[in-house]
Amino acid sequence: MNKLTKALSAGLFGLAISASAASAQVVTVATGAQGSLAYNSGQAVAKVANDAGIVARTQPLVGYLPLINSGEVDFGFSNGVEAEYAYSGTGNYDRAHGNMRLVGTMFPLTTGLMAPCDLNLKSVDDLKGRASELRIASEYTSSTIIPYYIMGGLANAGLKYEDFQMVPVANFVAGINALGDGLVDIALVSLNAGAGQQASVKLQDRGGLCYISLDDSVIGTSLFKGFLPAGDIVTKKQNEKINGLQNYDVNLMQIPWVLMTNADVSDDLVYKLTKAIAEGRDALKASFGAFGGANAQKMAPKNLMPYHPGAVKYFEEAGIPVGQ
Repeated sequence: MNKLTKALSAGLFGLAISASAASAQVVTVATGAQGSLAYNSGQAVAKVANDAGIVARTQPLVGYLPLINSGEVDFGFSNGVEAEYAYSGTGNYDRAHGNMRLVGTMFPLTTGLMAPCDLNLKSVDDLKGRASELRIASEYTSSTIIPYYIMGGLANAGLKYEDFQMVPVANFVAGINALGDGLVDIALVSLNAGAGQQASVKLQDRGGLCYISLDDSVIGTSLFKGFLPAGDIVTKKQNEKINGLQNYDVNLMQIPWVLMTNADVSDDLVYKLTKAIAEGRDALKASFGAFGGANAQKMAPKNLMPYHPGAVKYFEEAGIPVGQ
Protein backbone atom coordinates (compact mmCIF):
# COMPACT_ATOMS: atom_id res chain seq x y z
CA MET A 1 0.00 0.00 0.00
CA ASN A 2 1.60 3.31 -1.08
CA LYS A 3 1.64 6.46 1.02
CA LEU A 4 -1.27 8.05 -0.86
CA THR A 5 -3.46 4.97 -0.41
CA LYS A 6 -2.59 4.83 3.27
CA ALA A 7 -3.44 8.48 3.72
CA LEU A 8 -6.78 8.11 1.95
CA SER A 9 -7.64 5.01 3.99
CA ALA A 10 -6.79 6.76 7.25
CA GLY A 11 -8.85 9.76 6.25
CA LEU A 12 -11.89 7.67 5.35
CA PHE A 13 -11.58 5.70 8.59
CA GLY A 14 -11.47 8.95 10.56
CA LEU A 15 -14.53 10.26 8.75
CA ALA A 16 -16.39 7.04 9.52
CA ILE A 17 -15.61 7.38 13.21
CA SER A 18 -16.67 11.04 13.20
CA ALA A 19 -19.92 10.21 11.44
CA SER A 20 -20.63 7.44 13.93
CA ALA A 21 -19.99 9.75 16.88
CA ALA A 22 -22.12 12.49 15.36
CA SER A 23 -24.98 10.06 14.81
CA ALA A 24 -25.01 9.04 18.47
CA GLN A 25 -27.87 11.04 19.99
CA VAL A 26 -27.04 12.80 23.23
CA VAL A 27 -30.11 12.77 25.48
CA THR A 28 -30.49 15.65 27.94
CA VAL A 29 -31.91 14.98 31.41
CA ALA A 30 -32.82 18.21 33.23
CA THR A 31 -32.11 18.23 36.96
CA GLY A 32 -32.27 20.74 39.77
CA ALA A 33 -29.39 22.19 41.73
CA GLN A 34 -26.75 19.86 43.15
CA GLY A 35 -28.06 17.97 46.17
CA SER A 36 -31.72 18.42 45.21
CA LEU A 37 -34.16 15.56 44.70
CA ALA A 38 -34.20 16.14 40.95
CA TYR A 39 -30.40 16.27 40.80
CA ASN A 40 -29.95 12.99 42.66
CA SER A 41 -32.70 11.34 40.61
CA GLY A 42 -31.16 12.58 37.38
CA GLN A 43 -27.70 11.27 38.19
CA ALA A 44 -29.12 7.82 38.95
CA VAL A 45 -31.31 7.67 35.83
CA ALA A 46 -28.52 8.95 33.57
CA LYS A 47 -26.20 6.21 34.83
CA VAL A 48 -28.76 3.48 34.16
CA ALA A 49 -29.50 5.01 30.75
CA ASN A 50 -25.84 5.03 29.77
CA ASP A 51 -25.46 1.43 30.94
CA ALA A 52 -28.35 0.59 28.58
CA GLY A 53 -26.59 2.22 25.63
CA ILE A 54 -28.39 5.57 25.78
CA VAL A 55 -25.96 8.51 25.74
CA ALA A 56 -27.47 10.64 28.52
CA ARG A 57 -26.19 13.90 29.95
CA THR A 58 -27.61 15.68 32.99
CA GLN A 59 -28.18 19.42 32.87
CA PRO A 60 -28.84 21.39 36.09
CA LEU A 61 -31.68 23.82 35.36
CA VAL A 62 -34.36 25.73 37.25
CA GLY A 63 -37.97 25.91 36.04
CA TYR A 64 -37.30 23.44 33.25
CA LEU A 65 -40.79 22.04 32.55
CA PRO A 66 -41.42 24.58 29.73
CA LEU A 67 -38.09 23.53 28.22
CA ILE A 68 -39.23 19.91 28.16
CA ASN A 69 -42.48 20.99 26.52
CA SER A 70 -40.63 22.92 23.80
CA GLY A 71 -38.13 20.12 23.18
CA GLU A 72 -35.09 22.08 24.35
CA VAL A 73 -34.40 19.26 26.81
CA ASP A 74 -35.54 15.67 26.46
CA PHE A 75 -36.37 14.53 29.99
CA GLY A 76 -36.88 15.96 33.46
CA PHE A 77 -38.47 15.31 36.84
CA SER A 78 -41.33 16.71 38.87
CA ASN A 79 -44.09 15.54 41.16
CA GLY A 80 -47.29 14.14 39.72
CA VAL A 81 -49.36 17.10 40.93
CA GLU A 82 -47.19 19.69 39.21
CA ALA A 83 -47.12 17.53 36.07
CA GLU A 84 -50.91 17.80 35.87
CA TYR A 85 -50.85 21.54 36.53
CA ALA A 86 -48.20 22.11 33.85
CA TYR A 87 -50.02 20.04 31.25
CA SER A 88 -53.39 21.73 31.84
CA GLY A 89 -52.22 25.27 32.65
CA THR A 90 -53.76 25.25 36.13
CA GLY A 91 -52.44 25.55 39.68
CA ASN A 92 -49.07 27.27 39.60
CA TYR A 93 -49.00 27.36 35.76
CA ASP A 94 -50.74 30.09 33.79
CA ARG A 95 -50.57 28.32 30.42
CA ALA A 96 -50.92 24.75 29.23
CA HIS A 97 -47.86 22.73 28.23
CA GLY A 98 -49.72 20.29 26.03
CA ASN A 99 -46.67 18.73 24.36
CA MET A 100 -45.46 17.12 27.58
CA ARG A 101 -45.75 13.39 28.17
CA LEU A 102 -45.14 11.10 31.14
CA VAL A 103 -42.52 8.38 31.15
CA GLY A 104 -43.47 7.01 34.56
CA THR A 105 -43.30 7.19 38.33
CA MET A 106 -39.84 6.85 39.85
CA PHE A 107 -40.91 6.47 43.50
CA PRO A 108 -43.49 7.97 45.88
CA LEU A 109 -42.92 11.13 47.92
CA THR A 110 -44.48 11.23 51.38
CA THR A 111 -45.08 14.55 53.09
CA GLY A 112 -47.46 16.29 55.46
CA LEU A 113 -48.20 19.21 57.74
CA MET A 114 -46.13 19.37 60.93
CA ALA A 115 -46.42 21.35 64.15
CA PRO A 116 -44.63 21.38 67.51
CA CYS A 117 -45.96 18.42 69.49
CA ASP A 118 -46.96 20.55 72.47
CA LEU A 119 -49.64 22.26 70.37
CA ASN A 120 -51.49 18.93 70.43
CA LEU A 121 -52.58 19.19 66.79
CA LYS A 122 -52.99 15.48 66.19
CA SER A 123 -55.39 15.71 63.25
CA VAL A 124 -56.73 18.28 60.81
CA ASP A 125 -59.93 18.35 62.87
CA ASP A 126 -57.88 19.92 65.68
CA LEU A 127 -57.14 22.86 63.39
CA LYS A 128 -60.76 23.88 62.91
CA GLY A 129 -61.34 25.75 66.14
CA ARG A 130 -57.83 27.16 66.41
CA ALA A 131 -56.93 28.24 62.88
CA SER A 132 -57.09 31.99 63.53
CA GLU A 133 -54.47 31.75 66.29
CA LEU A 134 -52.03 29.59 64.34
CA ARG A 135 -49.21 30.85 62.10
CA ILE A 136 -48.69 28.91 58.88
CA ALA A 137 -45.85 29.07 56.33
CA SER A 138 -47.12 30.59 53.08
CA GLU A 139 -46.21 31.92 49.62
CA TYR A 140 -43.02 29.84 49.11
CA THR A 141 -41.92 32.33 46.46
CA SER A 142 -39.28 30.06 44.89
CA SER A 143 -41.16 26.77 45.42
CA THR A 144 -44.58 27.67 44.06
CA ILE A 145 -45.99 24.13 44.14
CA ILE A 146 -45.65 23.87 47.94
CA PRO A 147 -48.66 26.09 48.79
CA TYR A 148 -50.86 23.73 46.77
CA TYR A 149 -49.75 20.81 48.91
CA ILE A 150 -50.62 22.82 51.99
CA MET A 151 -53.95 23.93 50.50
CA GLY A 152 -54.75 20.29 49.78
CA GLY A 153 -54.03 19.38 53.39
CA LEU A 154 -56.16 22.24 54.69
CA ALA A 155 -58.99 21.55 52.24
CA ASN A 156 -59.07 18.01 53.62
CA ALA A 157 -60.65 19.56 56.73
CA GLY A 158 -62.68 22.20 54.90
CA LEU A 159 -60.14 24.92 55.71
CA LYS A 160 -58.21 27.43 53.60
CA TYR A 161 -55.04 29.48 53.97
CA GLU A 162 -56.96 32.63 54.85
CA ASP A 163 -58.28 30.99 58.02
CA PHE A 164 -54.73 31.17 59.46
CA GLN A 165 -52.08 33.80 60.12
CA MET A 166 -49.97 33.51 56.97
CA VAL A 167 -46.20 33.95 57.27
CA PRO A 168 -44.37 34.26 53.90
CA VAL A 169 -41.28 32.08 53.37
CA ALA A 170 -38.95 31.73 50.40
CA ASN A 171 -38.90 27.99 49.82
CA PHE A 172 -39.53 24.51 51.19
CA VAL A 173 -36.48 24.41 53.47
CA ALA A 174 -37.07 27.98 54.65
CA GLY A 175 -40.55 26.95 55.79
CA ILE A 176 -39.12 24.05 57.79
CA ASN A 177 -36.45 26.31 59.29
CA ALA A 178 -39.13 28.82 60.28
CA LEU A 179 -40.91 25.99 62.07
CA GLY A 180 -37.76 25.06 63.98
CA ASP A 181 -37.09 28.70 64.85
CA GLY A 182 -40.58 29.20 66.24
CA LEU A 183 -41.60 31.69 63.55
CA VAL A 184 -44.51 29.54 62.35
CA ASP A 185 -46.66 26.87 63.96
CA ILE A 186 -47.36 24.80 60.82
CA ALA A 187 -45.31 23.99 57.73
CA LEU A 188 -44.99 21.25 55.15
CA VAL A 189 -42.26 18.70 55.96
CA SER A 190 -41.37 15.59 53.96
CA LEU A 191 -41.03 12.29 55.79
CA ASN A 192 -37.41 11.73 56.87
CA ALA A 193 -36.33 15.16 55.56
CA GLY A 194 -33.00 16.20 57.06
CA ALA A 195 -34.20 19.77 57.59
CA GLY A 196 -37.24 18.43 59.46
CA GLN A 197 -35.06 16.38 61.78
CA GLN A 198 -32.89 19.42 62.51
CA ALA A 199 -35.97 21.53 63.25
CA SER A 200 -37.29 18.85 65.59
CA VAL A 201 -34.02 18.88 67.55
CA LYS A 202 -34.41 22.63 68.05
CA LEU A 203 -37.86 21.99 69.51
CA GLN A 204 -36.93 19.19 71.90
CA ASP A 205 -38.27 21.17 74.85
CA ARG A 206 -41.66 21.20 73.10
CA GLY A 207 -41.68 17.48 72.38
CA GLY A 208 -40.19 17.89 68.91
CA LEU A 209 -42.34 17.95 65.79
CA CYS A 210 -45.46 15.87 65.13
CA TYR A 211 -47.40 15.31 61.94
CA ILE A 212 -50.99 16.51 61.70
CA SER A 213 -52.99 13.50 60.51
CA LEU A 214 -55.26 13.90 57.47
CA ASP A 215 -58.85 12.70 57.27
CA ASP A 216 -58.90 9.58 55.08
CA SER A 217 -62.70 9.29 54.93
CA VAL A 218 -64.43 9.33 51.54
CA ILE A 219 -65.40 12.98 51.98
CA GLY A 220 -61.99 13.99 53.31
CA THR A 221 -60.20 12.23 50.46
CA SER A 222 -62.47 13.89 47.91
CA LEU A 223 -61.73 17.34 49.35
CA PHE A 224 -58.00 16.58 49.31
CA LYS A 225 -58.03 15.40 45.70
CA GLY A 226 -59.85 18.56 44.67
CA PHE A 227 -56.48 20.27 45.06
CA LEU A 228 -54.13 17.35 44.54
CA PRO A 229 -55.81 14.90 42.12
CA ALA A 230 -52.57 12.97 41.58
CA GLY A 231 -52.02 12.61 45.32
CA ASP A 232 -53.14 9.94 47.77
CA ILE A 233 -53.62 9.72 51.52
CA VAL A 234 -51.60 6.92 53.11
CA THR A 235 -51.37 5.69 56.70
CA LYS A 236 -47.99 5.54 58.44
CA LYS A 237 -47.74 3.54 61.64
CA GLN A 238 -46.28 4.91 64.86
CA ASN A 239 -42.51 4.60 64.82
CA GLU A 240 -40.32 6.04 67.56
CA LYS A 241 -37.36 6.15 65.17
CA ILE A 242 -39.03 8.39 62.58
CA ASN A 243 -39.46 12.11 63.09
CA GLY A 244 -43.15 12.98 63.36
CA LEU A 245 -44.37 9.42 63.85
CA GLN A 246 -43.05 8.96 67.37
CA ASN A 247 -46.38 9.29 69.18
CA TYR A 248 -49.21 7.89 67.02
CA ASP A 249 -50.28 6.63 63.58
CA VAL A 250 -50.79 9.39 61.00
CA ASN A 251 -52.34 9.82 57.57
CA LEU A 252 -49.98 11.67 55.22
CA MET A 253 -49.91 12.84 51.61
CA GLN A 254 -48.21 10.66 49.03
CA ILE A 255 -47.33 12.13 45.64
CA PRO A 256 -45.63 10.29 42.76
CA TRP A 257 -42.20 11.57 41.70
CA VAL A 258 -42.29 11.31 37.92
CA LEU A 259 -40.04 11.45 34.87
CA MET A 260 -41.42 13.45 31.94
CA THR A 261 -40.57 13.96 28.28
CA ASN A 262 -42.32 15.48 25.27
CA ALA A 263 -44.32 14.06 22.38
CA ASP A 264 -41.50 14.67 19.88
CA VAL A 265 -39.04 12.29 21.55
CA SER A 266 -38.95 8.99 19.65
CA ASP A 267 -40.98 6.01 20.79
CA ASP A 268 -37.89 3.80 20.60
CA LEU A 269 -35.84 6.03 22.90
CA VAL A 270 -38.60 6.35 25.49
CA TYR A 271 -39.25 2.60 25.33
CA LYS A 272 -35.57 1.83 25.98
CA LEU A 273 -35.31 4.31 28.85
CA THR A 274 -38.56 3.12 30.45
CA LYS A 275 -37.36 -0.47 30.27
CA ALA A 276 -33.96 0.45 31.74
CA ILE A 277 -35.60 2.24 34.68
CA ALA A 278 -38.27 -0.40 35.35
CA GLU A 279 -35.74 -3.24 35.27
CA GLY A 280 -32.88 -1.36 36.91
CA ARG A 281 -34.20 -0.78 40.44
CA ASP A 282 -31.13 -2.20 42.18
CA ALA A 283 -28.73 -0.04 40.18
CA LEU A 284 -30.91 3.02 40.69
CA LYS A 285 -31.12 2.38 44.43
CA ALA A 286 -27.35 2.00 44.62
CA SER A 287 -27.00 5.48 43.11
CA PHE A 288 -29.82 7.13 45.08
CA GLY A 289 -31.50 5.43 48.02
CA ALA A 290 -34.95 6.90 47.34
CA PHE A 291 -35.29 4.47 44.45
CA GLY A 292 -35.64 1.78 47.10
CA GLY A 293 -39.29 2.82 47.19
CA ALA A 294 -39.73 2.19 43.46
CA ASN A 295 -42.30 -0.35 42.31
CA ALA A 296 -42.41 -1.13 38.59
CA GLN A 297 -46.01 -2.34 38.87
CA LYS A 298 -47.00 1.15 40.03
CA MET A 299 -45.06 3.12 37.43
CA ALA A 300 -48.10 4.30 35.47
CA PRO A 301 -50.83 5.64 37.79
CA LYS A 302 -53.67 7.82 36.56
CA ASN A 303 -52.59 11.34 35.62
CA LEU A 304 -53.99 14.14 33.49
CA MET A 305 -50.72 14.26 31.53
CA PRO A 306 -50.75 11.41 28.97
CA TYR A 307 -48.11 8.71 28.92
CA HIS A 308 -45.67 8.68 26.02
CA PRO A 309 -46.45 5.87 23.51
CA GLY A 310 -42.94 4.48 23.97
CA ALA A 311 -43.55 4.10 27.70
CA VAL A 312 -46.98 2.58 27.10
CA LYS A 313 -45.42 0.01 24.77
CA TYR A 314 -43.11 -1.16 27.54
CA PHE A 315 -45.86 -1.14 30.18
CA GLU A 316 -48.08 -3.31 27.97
CA GLU A 317 -45.25 -5.78 27.33
CA ALA A 318 -44.40 -5.96 31.04
CA GLY A 319 -48.02 -6.23 32.19
CA ILE A 320 -47.90 -2.95 34.10
CA PRO A 321 -51.35 -1.35 34.47
CA VAL A 322 -51.69 2.13 32.98
CA GLY A 323 -53.93 4.91 34.28
CA GLN A 324 -55.48 3.09 37.22
